[in-house]
Amino acid sequence: MATLFTKIIDGEIPGRFVWADDVAVAFTTIAPITDGHALVVPRAEVDQLTDASDELLAHLTSVAKTIGQAQKAAWDAPRAALLVAGFEIPHLHLHVLPAWDEASLTFANARSDAPADELDAAAERLRAALRDAGHAAQVPARVDSPAL
Repeated sequence: MATLFTKIIDGEIPGRFVWADDVAVAFTTIAPITDGHALVVPRAEVDQLTDASDELLAHLTSVAKTIGQAQKAAWDAPRAALLVAGFEIPHLHLHVLPAWDEASLTFANARSDAPADELDAAAERLRAALRDAGHAAQVPARVDSPAL
């Protein structure tokens, strides 16, 4: 059975895409810890970190680094944080978010009530920062589609 993330990648469930390539996509989460919180997800259904090939992990980490650099620029954050948990969905994903302190990096701070217009604005802000950083080729033409 397809995972929730596969359904988002396939367009069956809406997503706010900020990155797409042949191996991975990134979209902002509906429960952000901070504005701009994005998920880097392989297109292939890999259950968890320890199931992924070294090549896949290298690619996902590279994408996460690029997104983190854009988040730092877009939100003037001193750091970009990377979290890997994956208990809620059996599809490997990296949480990348702008960060100001270590204490705030907890899923207890996730806002499940963030208004759609705020989520849309954060996704577009991140998309713009990625384009400004020279990654326009990987920013999908439409925020609601992982197609380039």
